[in-house]
Amino acid sequence: MKEAPLKGIKIIDASSILMVPYCTRLLADMGAEIIKVETLSGDNTRYIGPSINKGMAAVFLNINRNKKSVTLNLKSEEGIDILKRLLKEADVLIENFKYGTMDSYGISDEWREKEAPQLIHCQITGYGGRGPRGKRPGYDFLLQAESGLMSITGEENGEPMKVGVALVDICTGMNATISILGALNSRYNTGKGQKVETSLYTTSISMLVNVAANHLVSGKPARRFGNGHPNIVPYRTFEAKDGSIAIAVGNDTQFAKFAACLNKEEWATDTRFTKNADRVINRQLIDQEIQNVIANKTVTEWLEKLLSSDIPASAVNSVESALADEQTIANDMVVNIEHSEAGTLKMLGVPYKFSDTPAQIDKAPPLLGEDNNDVLSSLGYDEEYIKDLHTKNVI
Repeated sequence: MKEAPLKGIKIIDASSILMVPYCTRLLADMGAEIIKVETLSGDNTRYIGPSINKGMAAVFLNINRNKKSVTLNLKSEEGIDILKRLLKEADVLIENFKYGTMDSYGISDEWREKEAPQLIHCQITGYGGRGPRGKRPGYDFLLQAESGLMSITGEENGEPMKVGVALVDICTGMNATISILGALNSRYNTGKGQKVETSLYTTSISMLVNVAANHLVSGKPARRFGNGHPNIVPYRTFEAKDGSIAIAVGNDTQFAKFAACLNKEEWATDTRFTKNADRVINRQLIDQEIQNVIANKTVTEWLEKLLSSDIPASAVNSVESALADEQTIANDMVVNIEHSEAGTLKMLGVPYKFSDTPAQIDKAPPLLGEDNNDVLSSLGYDEEYIKDLHTKNVI
């Protein structure tokens, strides 16, 4: 077996819910050793959503593979001492506690610099530490609303709409992953760890990307376009005989080919439609003209016709059909792994591929506290002391 790209990196994941465990799953799939520190009752996601057995709900299972589980009562001095010992041997701490929690444990920036100078401390919060809402907890749904993401999502004349997955949480986890990898490379150059921080708020604002750019340049308010694109036309869904089809015509040359494909060659020379800027101005007219044609054939018929002419198009799939798609299967994006209690589990695969240092799934999601004894023994605690910690509800 070739070594994974992050083999040898030890990460303490003192978090719960979605964004941080998603981050550490990305790092775990790349070979980092993840020690997940849970409360005695466990991460809340163990009990949210469809469940196989108690403590094994679907969301937890999918974002906590390749990890070890250690339970610690951080309201006890012994629990905090164990956490400190873990951090002294770790490369990264990632957590989403409320502001001030780590300081209350005696794990301040000063403690890190003195006792664990190699440690990279990644803190993920709702709003960061600055500004009028700094230090306030945050939630994906509220940040989708507050950042303006909901205001640009949904039907043009409908109500603001959130995205169907917790996208701010997921993107915040990705930003955390990026920052950790950057800090690890910096440590390679300097020999020192550091503190890195990202938040739901800064992530949600950054996710506005081209919509924010449009507003900052033009000064015009952003608005909803349904499944349309603010800058490109036609770039949206249309209704065929038997379902929806997404069509993405990205430039004027492509539009001429698209018009010919629909037997509407005259569109390419119509001054209202020739250039993308003209089509944006006449969006409603050209979209309706296209809809009138698309309605005459099935999704399959249009896909065959459009794709054979190199016009980007796709069926609008359900989640079920997307997961069963042959492209999904060919890229190992749904995989089976064996769990000691749950049996065979289906879960999402690894989205990135390394040619020489493959990312992979080596370990099923852990049972609560499954690795207590092994991890504590590796820190030098003897068997009797570990039993005593159990008796005192420290672990």
